Amino acid sequence: MLSRTLSTPVKHVFRFRGCLFVKNEVTRPRTYSSSTTSSHTIPASVDDKALAAIFDHPKSSFRASSFSTTGLFGHRSLTHPGALVALTDATLIRAQRLTDRILRARESREELLLVVKNLDRLSDLLCGVIDLAELVQNAHPERVWVEAANFAHEKLCNFMNVLNTHIGLYAVLKAVLSDPSIVKTLTPEAHATALIFWRDFENSAIDLPPDKRDKFVSLSSELLVLGRKFLQGVSAPGAPAAIKPSELAGLKDQGMGVRLQLQARFTGRDLLVYPGSLQAQMIMRSAPAEEPRRRVYIASNSSTPEQINALDTLLRKRAELAQLVGKSSFGQMALEDKMAKSPGNVGHFLDALMDHTRPAARSALRTLSQRKQAHLNTPPFPVIQAWDRDFYCPPEPPAPPIVLPPLTLGTVFMGLSRLFRHLYGVSLKPVGVTSGEVWHSDVTKLEVVDEQKGIIGWIYADLFARRGKASGAAHYTVRCSRRTDDDDQTGDLIDFETEQLVTQSREFEAVKQHSLPGQDGVYQLPLVVLLCEFTRPTQAQGPTVLHWHEVMTLFHEMGHAMHSMIGRTEYQNVSGTRCSTDFVELPSILMEHFLSSPTVLSLFDAESTSVARHSGNHHEDPCHSIDTYSQILLAALDQVYHSPTVLDSGFDSTAELARLHNTRGLIPHVPGTSFQTHFGHLVGYAATYYSYLFDRAIASRVWRNVFSEDPLNRETGEKYKREVLSYGGGKDPWKMVSTLLSAPQLESGDAEAMREVGRWRIEDEVGQPGRH
Repeated sequence: MLSRTLSTPVKHVFRFRGCLFVKNEVTRPRTYSSSTTSSHTIPASVDDKALAAIFDHPKSSFRASSFSTTGLFGHRSLTHPGALVALTDATLIRAQRLTDRILRARESREELLLVVKNLDRLSDLLCGVIDLAELVQNAHPERVWVEAANFAHEKLCNFMNVLNTHIGLYAVLKAVLSDPSIVKTLTPEAHATALIFWRDFENSAIDLPPDKRDKFVSLSSELLVLGRKFLQGVSAPGAPAAIKPSELAGLKDQGMGVRLQLQARFTGRDLLVYPGSLQAQMIMRSAPAEEPRRRVYIASNSSTPEQINALDTLLRKRAELAQLVGKSSFGQMALEDKMAKSPGNVGHFLDALMDHTRPAARSALRTLSQRKQAHLNTPPFPVIQAWDRDFYCPPEPPAPPIVLPPLTLGTVFMGLSRLFRHLYGVSLKPVGVTSGEVWHSDVTKLEVVDEQKGIIGWIYADLFARRGKASGAAHYTVRCSRRTDDDDQTGDLIDFETEQLVTQSREFEAVKQHSLPGQDGVYQLPLVVLLCEFTRPTQAQGPTVLHWHEVMTLFHEMGHAMHSMIGRTEYQNVSGTRCSTDFVELPSILMEHFLSSPTVLSLFDAESTSVARHSGNHHEDPCHSIDTYSQILLAALDQVYHSPTVLDSGFDSTAELARLHNTRGLIPHVPGTSFQTHFGHLVGYAATYYSYLFDRAIASRVWRNVFSEDPLNRETGEKYKREVLSYGGGKDPWKMVSTLLSAPQLESGDAEAMREVGRWRIEDEVGQPGRH
């Protein structure tokens, strides 16, 4: 997924949405000179080299100015935590006034014509502060700031929850969409935005009788609590496995293995190995004896009755919620606005993908069986158990397709900028920050510069690990693209008494507005933050050198960032990454594919002006197909858990897991285990866990058919930019994919289209499941 995971049981009408593309500046294919195509790479510019320097030697340049001060992201008022609290209060006043205006819209046709725009404005007004607060919650090192962000996030989200079930707002929108003469005036993106609000209102039980609407609110609140309880169980430490000292003999990991053996002999007791610990990982990968691996596996995949009950209750309540709004299952409710459209279509995709992947996975499993036979001297082809996989197929670190010198963080950013300039005419330029603009000295500000339009957005890169910062890699959309010059704020019913109270909110909004050369209108330019946890460069050890998997992570997150940057949309509810869950990972996974090209890798060399023609042997993980098949099974399990089956009196989530493994899996289920309580994605990706596999398949096909032969070709990049990135979530993704691949049979997005994607090859895909 993007960079964040939603834990709410249903999508919020006014939350995490964007804008739809209206006016495409590129109206016909353009011809570029040979200097901008892939026959020669564009030389590294002064800005490219400065980009490398600022990340590799961050103390040497671009320090914050000591002569001027501002607040977070250039908002003059946000210089202290109290200002965020005051901004929250001012935003609430403005949001209430705008809500009142929308509620009165049926008093005049002129106001009805503005309803969709005003609903999007209302959403953006709230999201602009909520998204900033969420970033502060996860990145700011000062507790007082985090507490202020918690206050802002909770207060504004509570107001959103009121809007999401507001009968009056729904009635006004219904009046708009029921009037053909008004609908005819809506642009395609405005109509798409209106339908987003409409669908989400209906999924919030808005048209049900009061008692059922109250039941919906009650169930929604209950699901939030159950979701938190389930995730607490996912992260809770499990009971340890007791390993006898004699069972540690012969560990392949001699370092830690010797220490564990000495510890066991010294204490004279069994070693207690906790799930998820380094000792557990070492035993699963290194213990020749099968028994300790079996016990560690069982300990790592066991659950308490309370954990299982929490999940089963969560699934049952979701099904009840869906049936309350007239859906047959939570899966149907969650998938109606996705590319898949229905649980049946997801099934078609997963069935085809299983059929395609199973032969390769079985072949790999046979290889593991041969290794086990040779190791234990068993009869031919012993069964591979769940605890055998890591031992007989130890993890191999991903490697580049050619031999490369050490890749520093600055070198990789330079390569990214050169790649974007080849494909889109867009580059990354490091700029200084004003005192108070960023939350930590680690943060680097980048301008995203279009060669024709100038600055089109900003990326704030917070890339080094530190205490208190959210772990992992993520892309935060702090500000979405949106057209602002037609906002008509004069009708927002702000009276004299509240004028001064809302000044801070208006100043906050004013900072976002910009005009672009050669483009009509004033736009709110996108602003995103990348959070990673790379090793910080030091004077003693020099620049940060990235492992290959970290290079892939950075390319993945920058794929999300460019999706946010390139769309020039009028409505924030379909802007950039605010698109369908099963489409949002396509641009980021596709970016990983570029790393398979020696031509692209030559961009990491600042002095290179010609394409690298040599290639190397790219190591293929022998167990990749097994892992892919395991992901397919998890996606299938997710569908079972969000089907009507969960309302059967005898539903048992563990029994369903065992049945799936034993009928469609490769490795048998282990009695007594219940992995499902450790499957945290059941909260954030309820009924949509298939999405990453789906986008992997599409990205593989796009790479092979569109980019692989000439990955730096400008005309190809412009087509992808024009047909996909520009629209964000404002156009049917199936139409975008079918146009890009010249495959009109996909445009309808029907069951056969889902089967077709399932038949596409993804085993050679360079991405790895789990990166969002």
